[in-house]
Amino acid sequence: MRRTGRSLGKHSRTIILYLVIANGAIGLVLPFLWMISTSLKKHAYSIQFEPGLIPAHPSIENFLDAWRTSNFQLYFKNSLFVAVTSVVFVVAISAMMAYAFARFTFPGREFIFYTILLVLMVPNIVGLIPQFLLAKALGLRNSLWGLIVFYVAGSVPFNTFLLRGFFETLPRELEDAVLIDGGNYFTIFFRIILPLAKPALATVSIFSFLGFWDELILALTFVDDASKRTLPIAIATLHGQHGTDWGLVFGASIIAVVPVVVIFVSLQRYFVGGLTAGAFKG
Repeated sequence: MRRTGRSLGKHSRTIILYLVIANGAIGLVLPFLWMISTSLKKHAYSIQFEPGLIPAHPSIENFLDAWRTSNFQLYFKNSLFVAVTSVVFVVAISAMMAYAFARFTFPGREFIFYTILLVLMVPNIVGLIPQFLLAKALGLRNSLWGLIVFYVAGSVPFNTFLLRGFFETLPRELEDAVLIDGGNYFTIFFRIILPLAKPALATVSIFSFLGFWDELILALTFVDDASKRTLPIAIATLHGQHGTDWGLVFGASIIAVVPVVVIFVSLQRYFVGGLTAGAFKG
């Protein structure tokens, strides 16, 4: 009877666990499915009184209209340029800084590193006005490169912390072998460290791209020129212009999701390993 009781208790916990997971999955997936469904409906069907998840008359008209309206293509290109360029700089700078903190000893190393960590504790919104004044003083307003500078500066501290923990888990024997064979630290970094760090670099790339692609506050504050706007601003403007045309708004949102899905699918085999790579050291 004790075995039976323990078995029933174990099965009950398993059932409850699966119910909680299923509930969470439904809560995450159902809104996305609803957005896809609405984007495939014409305006007359998207506002019908008894909405259905499966559209009776599916159409890609909303996607075509969204792509052609309100300079959406230009905003898409701007966001793609800003996000990709920022990711390249963030990965390069964070990796070099993290390797220096993980392997080299220099005066003030720990002080500088903990100062970087201190920056992570400051909410981004607190620095919005100082950043705006700095961008104005440096002539970086209404500039895509200005957005890139501030995106990179805001992302480097956390990614340096993450990558430092990963680099400290790598065996030093590999680096010593390269030094004995006549190599230098540049050879170690580019030929040994970076290839081994693919999981962590993929994780940094995915999270950074997602953050830059969806960023609205800085882009809305720094950019007044309509030709330099990014995609989140375009979607917000589209929503304001077509507040009741949810099919058009959701069609634009689906288009905006596509690059994120492509990036994640391309790097997902490294993602799981890199997600916890620096969790135990740093």
